[in-house]
Amino acid sequence: QVRLVESGGGLVQAGGSLRLSCTGSGLTFNMYTMGWFRQAPGKEREFVAAIRWSGSSTNYADSVKGRFTISRVNAKNTVNLQMNSLNAEDTAVYYCAAKHVDPAGIDAAEYDYWGQGTQVTVSS
Repeated sequence: QVRLVESGGGLVQAGGSLRLSCTGSGLTFNMYTMGWFRQAPGKEREFVAAIRWSGSSTNYADSVKGRFTISRVNAKNTVNLQMNSLNAEDTAVYYCAAKHVDPAGIDAAEYDYWGQGTQVTVSS
């Protein structure tokens, strides 16, 4: 059984930073592209960032470029999302997702497995 478990969410002031982590089990982690998505209240789930299985390629939504960094440690079955310069528009539930094919795409429908999500709240 595949499990993705997110951690690191919380409440932070605008301009602050958070680091999200996602640990996978039940899958050959280094064969999966990993992505982060988010969903704010009343809005659709949107792509945030993705990283190819090897870590050699990454992809970011325009809204987070230059502020967020995705990385992975395959030996620990972990993908991280470092979030800096947070603002109120970043408030959402953040989800980790995995897909077994390239590239590091933005389409949620292509992802096979999802975590339960972790809440990020940015106070202004």
